Amino acid sequence: MKLAVAGGTGVVGTHVVDAATRRGHDVVVLSRRTGIDVRTGAGLAEAIAEADAVIDVLSTQTLSADVATEFFTETTRVLLDAEKRIGVPHHVALSIVGIDRAPYGYYAGKLAQERLVETGSVPWTILRATQFHEFAGQTYERATLGPLHLAVRMRTQPIAAREVAERLVALAEAAPSGRARDLGGPREENLADMIRAYARARGSRAWIPAISLPGEGGRRQRDGSLLPGPDAQLGTQTFDKWLAAQHL
Repeated sequence: MKLAVAGGTGVVGTHVVDAATRRGHDVVVLSRRTGIDVRTGAGLAEAIAEADAVIDVLSTQTLSADVATEFFTETTRVLLDAEKRIGVPHHVALSIVGIDRAPYGYYAGKLAQERLVETGSVPWTILRATQFHEFAGQTYERATLGPLHLAVRMRTQPIAAREVAERLVALAEAAPSGRARDLGGPREENLADMIRAYARARGSRAWIPAISLPGEGGRRQRDGSLLPGPDAQLGTQTFDKWLAAQHL
């Protein structure tokens, strides 16, 4: 199969490319690094010609609902329009578990993306996954107050990005299935503990105070709204095992 991966140079995208390549597929990375702009469409039509599926794992670094919604709306429309014109038979999108229960900030953008995919004319599959193990390091770097790093309180059931990638490739190999089973990690964690463990693995012994994010979005992060339900498919690698395998 020919698989095109939008965001193929990102955290999960690199794993998607690796998994698809190992399974013998012809892989095209849709990224500005490869000369393809999924916001403007430059180079896109040629890249996805004869593709059997497009896997969209694009992301953007923002907590703003407006910025996230604009980004995901623009990129999804460009991808779907190009796929419709060319006749790509399958659009696979990665989303986040529980965002309809917490439609704030970045999650608002992902909900807008889902709606475009669901109402579009290209046959589709959407996989909702929980936060990746890498989320601890990302939050450690971004949640700061002066010289202090902050441990954000959040109930999460993190999963290895590699396992998400493997599931996405398997879904792309199959027929479009609409909403796939949610995918979560093997056990619940507290993000604050994950952030502190990540810092210690990097050799830091600094004090990392725990904080609760304000507003309804922060409350939903703490009340379990973003945890997978009982019908979710679960991965196998725990955060502790993932962290031990990293070279920080």
